[in-house]
Amino acid sequence: MQTHFTLAQLADPDISDSNAILRACVHCGFCTATCPTYVLLGDELDSPRGRIYLIKEMLEHDRPATSMVVKHIDRCLSCLACMTTCPSGVNYMHLVDHGRRHIARTYRRPLIDRWTRRVLATVLPRPGLFRWALTAARLAQPIRPLLPARLQAMLKLAPRSVGRSAAIGPQVFPAQGSRRMRVALLTGCVQQVIDTGINQATVRLLRRHGAEVVVVPGVGCCGALAHHLGDGVLDRVRANVDAWTAELQRGLDAIVINASGCGTMVKDYGFLLRTDPAYAAKAERVSMLAKDVSEVAQALGVTAGALPGAPRVAYHSACSLQHGQKIHAGPKQLLQNAGFEVVDVPEGHLCCGSAGTYNMLQPELAEALKERKLRNIASVQPEVVAAGNIGCITQLGGAGVPVVHTVELLDWATGGPKPEALEQAVIRR
Repeated sequence: MQTHFTLAQLADPDISDSNAILRACVHCGFCTATCPTYVLLGDELDSPRGRIYLIKEMLEHDRPATSMVVKHIDRCLSCLACMTTCPSGVNYMHLVDHGRRHIARTYRRPLIDRWTRRVLATVLPRPGLFRWALTAARLAQPIRPLLPARLQAMLKLAPRSVGRSAAIGPQVFPAQGSRRMRVALLTGCVQQVIDTGINQATVRLLRRHGAEVVVVPGVGCCGALAHHLGDGVLDRVRANVDAWTAELQRGLDAIVINASGCGTMVKDYGFLLRTDPAYAAKAERVSMLAKDVSEVAQALGVTAGALPGAPRVAYHSACSLQHGQKIHAGPKQLLQNAGFEVVDVPEGHLCCGSAGTYNMLQPELAEALKERKLRNIASVQPEVVAAGNIGCITQLGGAGVPVVHTVELLDWATGGPKPEALEQAVIRR
């Protein structure tokens, strides 16, 4: 794609990087076939190629964002399926993030939109505040039909109960047997409220296979939710980098992340702080150490014999895992090695509609994608659905079968307790 940025504009590192991304695009349109919003709406401006044109015009002419541009950029899930499909290596993720920051600087949203986004960016990264909000959401359920669509969507997603296990605070969990690895676990924000069992299962699984697991003090939200809303998160990123860097003095083989949306974000810390001379090298080191829990489980050689009564598992590949981190076969192989029968979900490349806060900000499109995903899941007749991201697990409630984290099944197969969701399903039957 031809661009016409001035030399003065190209002096800005963000513009320079976006210029290189734009020039890599060859207009081929392969991305349209795998873009969820284009598949649903058939509008060129709701495809990656269309959004690339909109962002190019906005940045190249240094124009404030218009309501039309905002509408189509907001409809993007950042599922990154287009990056998997693109034959030219266009880094759409960095381009659309730049576009969102430009929108945040130059466009004044309607009051209700500003309020909703501010609430999400404030509440979700703070577990204590989020837990309180879920209590309020349960009390508000009787009046849900009377509320605006976005508030209805938020209340619909609120779980009936929060995780029963205690949240994991900063501490060290020694390896069982000889120590083969020392890792730091990112416990997350939303996940440690909605389903604390995922972190518990992660710790058990890794310890059982020779990893010492440390939860590092001072590490908070990874910043992904606010980042994709166009908010500045670099101070939060720096704080996490500082905390992990301090722990590196004691030795770390990996930073383990069991929410794939967080993993994609942390693996991008090096890029986010690339122009900060005090943090660029440290952030890049953190990014290199960041691993999805499935990558660490494979490195540890997690395996098991046949599990009696092992259920048929439909593996839902989270977008942030298969497209953002290019991890797809590994989790399925782990489940197969642990004795599960694993089946793929048709149209597995298409997003389920969760996408961070997308299912609350774009509820109609998110619901259409959810229903499409649920139909595809039902077509393979699973007994349980496995996924590697808490957003997907929450979104796929209503699948008719339990939806659990992949690590919970691996923990069960290697000596841990049966996942709570499976136990509850047996009780209901």
